Amino acid sequence: QVQLVESGGGLVQPGGSLTLSCAASGSIFSDAVMGWYRQAPGKQRELVAIITRGGNTKYADSVKGRFTISRDNAKNTIFLQMNSLKPDDTAVYYCHYNRGLVSWGQGTQVTVSS
Repeated sequence: QVQLVESGGGLVQPGGSLTLSCAASGSIFSDAVMGWYRQAPGKQRELVAIITRGGNTKYADSVKGRFTISRDNAKNTIFLQMNSLKPDDTAVYYCHYNRGLVSWGQGTQVTVSS
């Protein structure tokens, strides 16, 4: 079983930046794909960004050029650097681990508001 612990959410003004972190522990396989999803009130959970062990990435069109996902394999940790934040980015952000079986973190709230 894999445990995921997110941190770094909070309240930020439009145009601001935040960095999310997710530390994985437990029965971890280093070749797992990890990433971030988000869910806004009244909406379905959606992909934000994913990253492979080798550093290949995929982003949602809505965050391309603003968000950057990265990974520290030695620490089993991923990061999401979020710049130029918009009110539409407001959501609960969930860390995701996928190696056949999927694990989710508990989520961290990101609120973009003036």
